[in-house]
Amino acid sequence: MGLYELFLGTLEITLPVFAMVFLGLALKRLGWIDQAFIATASSLVFKATMPTLIFLSIIKADLDATLNPALLVFFALATLGSFLTAWGWAILRVPRADRGVYVQGAFRGNCGIVGLALAAGMYGDYGLSAGGLLLGVVILTYNVFSVIALATYREGPRTNWRSIIGHIARNPLILAVMAAVPVAALELRLPGWLMTSGEYFASLTLPLALICIGATLSLGSIKASGRLATGASLMKMVTLPLLTTLAARLVGFEGRELGVLFLFFASPTAAASFVMAKAMGGNAILTANIIALTTLLASLTITLGVFLLRVVGWV
Repeated sequence: MGLYELFLGTLEITLPVFAMVFLGLALKRLGWIDQAFIATASSLVFKATMPTLIFLSIIKADLDATLNPALLVFFALATLGSFLTAWGWAILRVPRADRGVYVQGAFRGNCGIVGLALAAGMYGDYGLSAGGLLLGVVILTYNVFSVIALATYREGPRTNWRSIIGHIARNPLILAVMAAVPVAALELRLPGWLMTSGEYFASLTLPLALICIGATLSLGSIKASGRLATGASLMKMVTLPLLTTLAARLVGFEGRELGVLFLFFASPTAAASFVMAKAMGGNAILTANIIALTTLLASLTITLGVFLLRVVGWV
């Protein structure tokens, strides 16, 4: 296969995902969807359709082929390494008041929506099931590390760790993974009508979620992005995906496992970062700028990254 055909094949994976994001941006600007729709749809995705999608993808998967403890452990360690790298750089180059927000924006990716959508587009059912299992690690590590960074530089009342741990334990995505793994391990079979209904419901997840991401983008925030937002965005979209993907290759990951890892590492900053930064008294404007800029960059950096990995034959 020539480079031109390989590049077109790469676009077929990434363009549908980012086309939905920019469709969301267009629909919001046209006034066809409003903030009330975005809030309702986002809540529906997080609480119901995405857990259903993850649950079904795992119970339909062959766990012997999908469940890889080494993959989960490596992702957790790579996330820790990314977190410490971003924090070390922030200590050297970022004003103290903005360090927590900078660190969170630089390492916390939108794996649950963008990463999972790209993994599904690239690897089908395997991408969904492997990505669903990884989300358990994602939710735990991202939330804990984000709170540590934000709490360290927070002014005011101390962080309520009991409340944070409770929110993580009740996260619908983690509950979906915990419910699905024993069902898949015991090879239990749900009635056909229930599986079909569940698949109809789960199919709402990625289109709705991607449209909501696009609808929340602010072109004004992108234009207003300063040095800190640009620096955090380049670290999130270029530096850390490059380092973590090379590390994954060096320890022996290849093929679809390396591909899923790259897509998760290279996902733009999660929208949840804004909510957490605001709740903990961080610089919410800086967070919004980072989210907007990384989402815009993602269409370029992820496409180029997948293309290069396919050229060298690693995925």
